[in-house]
Amino acid sequence: MRSLVLCSTSRYRRELLERLRLPFVCAAPEIDETPLAGESAAALSERLAQAKAIALANRFPDAILIGSDQAASCDGRIIGKAGDIATAISQLASVSGREVIFHTTVAVLDARSDRCPWLRDDTIVRFRTLSHAEIATYVQHEPALDCAGSFKCEGLGITLFDAIESRDPTALIGLPLIATARLLRGFGLDPLG
Repeated sequence: MRSLVLCSTSRYRRELLERLRLPFVCAAPEIDETPLAGESAAALSERLAQAKAIALANRFPDAILIGSDQAASCDGRIIGKAGDIATAISQLASVSGREVIFHTTVAVLDARSDRCPWLRDDTIVRFRTLSHAEIATYVQHEPALDCAGSFKCEGLGITLFDAIESRDPTALIGLPLIATARLLRGFGLDPLG
């Protein structure tokens, strides 16, 4: 079987890919993730997912490489990872009572042929109206500073929402497994086969 590489050091993506029970290694793609001028969150997610896989192709010339990226937007404005408590509080306050779209793209690259199909899953999260005290309490208990939008839906963050609309619940965590499995099957890597 061809070696499989997850082009990420994200523990969330690693834990998700482990669900497919295929052997893989993780490697850091080391790319610039700065949005381009005028780039939408959806386009950013697509570009970075492909770039992450391509960045490691020379290091793993016989592998199948998985790149994934997620970008969130609210009213067309990109929302990134908070990085610190003050930014997390500000982000959550800015999306209170609003709708945020999480664009999660997965790209699977065959390093031998340079074929790199990709799929994007969009998840709509409707935040309920949050008080400053609720935001402060959430950030104190679950500071999701390494997550776009400053929350973890798989944890206490689920209490921040009125609704989630998604085709794939794993997409919001960072790797759409339905799309990933579909793309891997196209390269002969079937978790059930």
